[in-house]
Amino acid sequence: MLPLRFLHAADLHLDSPFKGMATLPEPIRERVREATFDALRALVTLAERERVDFVVVSGDVYDLSDRSLRAQIRFQRALERLAAAHIPVYVIHGNHDPEDGRAAQLNWPQAVHFFASDRVETVAVEKPGRGVIAHVHGISYKTAAVHDNLALRFRGADPGVCQIALLHTNVDGDPAHGNYAPCTRRDLLDRGIDYWALGHVHTRQVLCDQPAIVYPGNIQGRSVRETGPRGCYIVEIDETGRADLQFHALDAVRWYQETLSVQGLGTEQQLKDALLGRLEQVREQADGRSAVVRIVLEGRSAVGRLLRRGRALEELTAELREGEADRSRFVWLESIDDRSRSELDWEALQQEASFLGDLLRLSGHLQQDDEALRAFAAEALAALDSLPSVAGRPHAAGDEQLREWLRAAEELAADLLAGEGGKDA
Repeated sequence: MLPLRFLHAADLHLDSPFKGMATLPEPIRERVREATFDALRALVTLAERERVDFVVVSGDVYDLSDRSLRAQIRFQRALERLAAAHIPVYVIHGNHDPEDGRAAQLNWPQAVHFFASDRVETVAVEKPGRGVIAHVHGISYKTAAVHDNLALRFRGADPGVCQIALLHTNVDGDPAHGNYAPCTRRDLLDRGIDYWALGHVHTRQVLCDQPAIVYPGNIQGRSVRETGPRGCYIVEIDETGRADLQFHALDAVRWYQETLSVQGLGTEQQLKDALLGRLEQVREQADGRSAVVRIVLEGRSAVGRLLRRGRALEELTAELREGEADRSRFVWLESIDDRSRSELDWEALQQEASFLGDLLRLSGHLQQDDEALRAFAAEALAALDSLPSVAGRPHAAGDEQLREWLRAAEELAADLLAGEGGKDA
């Protein structure tokens, strides 16, 4: 087997709408919107610098089947750059950019191959002076919802040539992603494939070393659920078929969720200083990139009670954002999630013969009984669904969100009642 080097990327999601970013200042919103395109340019630059033999893209180039013309033209431009560098590109369509989605009529470089959806295609990669260095196998999604086990259709062609398979799939039923083209690790083994170039799961992971079964993750995080470095793998295959993987970050804007203990903090100034310190830590960790940060406050402290008064938390957030829109590399505070607890003696309060004691005992019961919590929430939140000013769909909240709302209500009730003596007269 001839040694080779290639770039494996997936889930580009070009021109992603970045939900929840509508309230950003215009300069930051535009830079966040451009982030997927910046990551694509970084991908092309990396492929050129590393002089890879070829690039594989394992689905979801675009964010929607009704893909934007801007995204398609940007992708075309990127592939033209790679073609000019004599780097062929092999692409499959996934559930976000299926073959039957609306696509512009564009001319693509001859060095680009989009795999069909009706069968597994095999393309020989041939290099001058080296001959055929790899067989690349792939199959695209015809529609957005593919539930067949496509992995079973693959079979390596020649054990003397490196066999690479492109598949957009959910291996072993990852609950965080749609169960499209589901398969198991066992399905991918012993099929004569040296490297499974997977897409669909946005968190990079290596499921197996030999043969290599690899998710590179997406190239650009798009929300606080996609934190940390995002990018692609440069893969080197040696004479034995073993893969050596080197991750390269491509993201232009990095997402963080940071936990900050408020233990021992008693004033707004102390909390402000602690938050500023954490934001500066993120700025240093972002490797010269812009960042979007959610900070979760935890621990017991008197400062939590101060924040739950009026609009204190909202005003503090606004102050910490001041000036970031003018920076070349911003660190934007997406939100402060207050999960801190007061310094009250909760066990003692729960034992009280008082309105507050009754309230906390009821809350404790609901925290332990999901069915009872759902029934209680359905009644309590029903009136909100008819109010146009209420964001989101409160009645559709999951159990974890309901428990968090209940915990916040406990804190607020304790703040309001404990200091006034919540005992019955």
